Order: sequence, then structure tokens, then C-alpha cells
Amino acid sequence: MPWSLSRLGDAALVLAFEERIDPAVNSCVVRTAAAIRESSCAGVRDVVGSYAAVTVHFDPLRTDVDGLADRVERIAGEVASAPDVPVAPPRTVEIPVCYGGTLGPDLAAVARFGGCSPATVVARHAAPTYRVYMLGFLPGFAYLATVDPTIAAPRRDAPRLRVPAGSVGIAGGQTGVYPLEAPGGWQLVGRTPRRVYDPDRTEPFLLQAGDAVRFVPIGEADYRAQVAQVEEASP
Repeated sequence: MPWSLSRLGDAALVLAFEERIDPAVNSCVVRTAAAIRESSCAGVRDVVGSYAAVTVHFDPLRTDVDGLADRVERIAGEVASAPDVPVAPPRTVEIPVCYGGTLGPDLAAVARFGGCSPATVVARHAAPTYRVYMLGFLPGFAYLATVDPTIAAPRRDAPRLRVPAGSVGIAGGQTGVYPLEAPGGWQLVGRTPRRVYDPDRTEPFLLQAGDAVRFVPIGEADYRAQVAQVEEASP
């Protein structure tokens, strides 16, 4: 798989693959990022994967940049030349979602976009197994794809100033769960009682790049009961 390496300021390198949303490209990103982390390159502060690129952040005062660039390219070549290496199956995470009503205020708008009923939107949103392509925007915010094109409504014209934590949104071909209350412009179709980000957990993030995610529709009574259970279990 082709790639290019470039500098990003004086403290980062960007390894860019084919610029498209594709599981094969993203799998290469995930494996390359993991290999760079495991190589323990001197001076590297962080390795961040996205849909189709890996950004390597480093301390410019402790790093031989040319040497790091050579090593990153060598690792990328090793990963790309071994596409058939057995990879563990993705972890599948089920996320319960209560759709519509006050918990999914944009469900009707997405239905109008798709020319279908709200129930059809729910069925089409819950049908796929989504891939976690990357984390970003907020701690633990996982970008999932690909949404059924018939319900892939664009972002709202005017973002909300406050989107509740747990809100499930659609933005074009992407879907995701807001881990914290925050401003946001995605179309909100439901809400989950699960905490996708909890700083008190050993692993704060519920989802990681490469995971598989399924949304499971639940009723409002079940949603309220699960929220109560989560709150009761919190320290």
C-alpha cells in the first residue's frame, strides 16, 4: 500500500496512506501505529492513528529526526509487505441505544432526509457492524463507519451548544457516541446508557481503533434502568 512521509511543524511526522475511508487502509494504519509504538523509538511522545494516516509526535530536542523518519518508513514498509500476517479478530462491542424522543431529537429529521419512517432509520442504523476508524475530537470519541447511505444525513446547519453525554449521532457516512457533554453538530438519533469514557476506569476508553461496534435498540424504560445501574456502580 503506497504512503508518503512529511514533516508537521518541528515536532511531528505524518505518514499518509491512501486518502479514503476504507477498512483495508485503516487496518494498515492501526497495524503501523502499533508497530511504531512497540519499536520504542527514542524521543517519541505519542503515536496517533486516524482514518488514513499515522502522526508521530516527538521531542525535537531529543530526537534525530532523519533517523526517526528512516525508521518510520522502514516500519511502514515491513507492515505493508506483510498484509497476510494473521491478525486477531476485532473485538466486538455492543452498545444499547434508546432511539428518538427527547433522547434522539433529530430522528425525525434523518427520516425526512431518507424519505422513510423513524422506525426504518432505527433499523438501518442498528443493522451494520461498524468499524472504529479512529478516536478524536473528545476523549473517547470514536468515529464509526459506514452508515447506510440512505440515512447518512449531513451535519446540522447550526451546531448545538450542549450535546448530552451518551448521545448517538450521524454525520454523513459516520456515526458516533458523544463521550462527554459538549458542543456538536451531528444529527442526534438516540442515546446510550453506557459510558464510553470514564477516567476512573483502568482503561478509560470503551472503544479503540479497529474495534467492531453494534448498536442494540432498547426502550426508554430499559434505558432509564440501565442509567440507574451505571450511576449506582459509579464511585
